[in-house]
Amino acid sequence: MKKKNNKEIKEKKIKVEEDDNDEEKDNSYWMPIGMCIGISVGTAIGSATNNISLWLPVGLSIGLCFGIAFSNIKDDD
Repeated sequence: MKKKNNKEIKEKKIKVEEDDNDEEKDNSYWMPIGMCIGISVGTAIGSATNNISLWLPVGLSIGLCFGIAFSNIKDDD
C-alpha cells in the first residue's frame, strides 16, 4: 500500500513539474521578439533624427514593454 501511494505522489509531482515547464516555454519567446523590434525601431528613428544615442534605448525599453505585455496574455481555450 505504501509503495503505491509513494508512486502516485511521485507521478503527481512529475506531472506538476511538466505542466510548469510547458507554461514557461509557451510564453518565453515574446521577450526577444520585443527586444529586436524595439532595437530596430529605435535605430530607424535615431538615424532619421541623427540621435541614435537617445532613440536606441527608448526603442529597446518600449520593445521590452511590448514583450512583457504579450508574454502575459493567456489563451482562454
